[in-house]
Amino acid sequence: MPPGRSSWGAFENGQLVAKATDIHHEQWWDGAAVPAAGIAGVAVLPEHRGRGLARSLLRHVLGAARDRGAAVSNLYCTSAAVYRSLGYEVTGALRTMELPTLALNRARPDAPSGARAGQPADLNAVQQLYEEVARTGNGMLTRRGSAFPPPPDGQLPLGVDGLTLVESDGRLVGSATWRRGAGYGDDAVLRVPDLLAVNRDAATHLCAVLGSWGTVTPTVRLRLLAWPDPVQSVLPMERLRVRQLDTWMHRPVDLMAAVSARGWSTGEQAAITFRLRDPLLEWNDRTWRLEAADGTALLSPVDAPDATVAELHVRGWSLLWCGVARARHVRASGWLSAGTTSDDRVLDTIFGSGGPSGLLDYF
Repeated sequence: MPPGRSSWGAFENGQLVAKATDIHHEQWWDGAAVPAAGIAGVAVLPEHRGRGLARSLLRHVLGAARDRGAAVSNLYCTSAAVYRSLGYEVTGALRTMELPTLALNRARPDAPSGARAGQPADLNAVQQLYEEVARTGNGMLTRRGSAFPPPPDGQLPLGVDGLTLVESDGRLVGSATWRRGAGYGDDAVLRVPDLLAVNRDAATHLCAVLGSWGTVTPTVRLRLLAWPDPVQSVLPMERLRVRQLDTWMHRPVDLMAAVSARGWSTGEQAAITFRLRDPLLEWNDRTWRLEAADGTALLSPVDAPDATVAELHVRGWSLLWCGVARARHVRASGWLSAGTTSDDRVLDTIFGSGGPSGLLDYF
């Protein structure tokens, strides 16, 4: 078993009939690293499907993830309906896009270029740049811990042919990892897993370097952040075409731990009592009091629930948590009921400043 993973199985008469893996991740949520369970490799033998095995197995996997400290969970789904029945909700997609290489802006800024070829010795600085970019949004993995072992000394990560860096005044401000692939024909593709920049000049330099491959690789394939960034500000967005969308889903593992671990952008004072419905994880399924003020939030259990409080399904919680929808949209979808319009405004106040969430890693 690779490091940073826990795998679980269901057996019948000594035969493995279902399995799932918990990858020990962390995610950035409003600048704070939150322990997460990345669920992968879920499978049930076809002869045993429809018997609730996936539900029982995921309930066990998430319980074990909670025991090790995970507060939230994410997965890439093959069936949204299956995982929605387990309390997950669709909260984003990893976007793989393509565009003609020659369409990249090859006009460098007026300032001299600080672009250079990166070396394995630069990987620590590249990780720091990734964190600088990733923590400005929500949902991105920290890429720390045993689930992300470093490559062997003196080597770039597996599947990476080259690394281009942009520096300014001795500081790394942009990086691109790329894979040249093979061939010179119309089907030749330059794959760019990470294209990261902290300012427009760095993004322009990187695009210029990538554009220089246009005579031998007609197509660039890259992944974009879920929020506007310097790279998207210089890309010819009208030339982009969707190559692949990998839908990802989210749910809380431990509601109280998630609220405690997350950063909170709201500076306003707001509070709400609500009933959370979680059909899978009973420790989340109860009445809570959520209070937020001055960039912090506190979630406390309420022992004597008021029958008039808002009822929020765990799927609705994920939509709010991930910045996908406002309270009125959650209510229209059926995952928020009872309560008042004042409750909706409070939820929007608490969750509304985080912005959209996204991932750049497939697992």
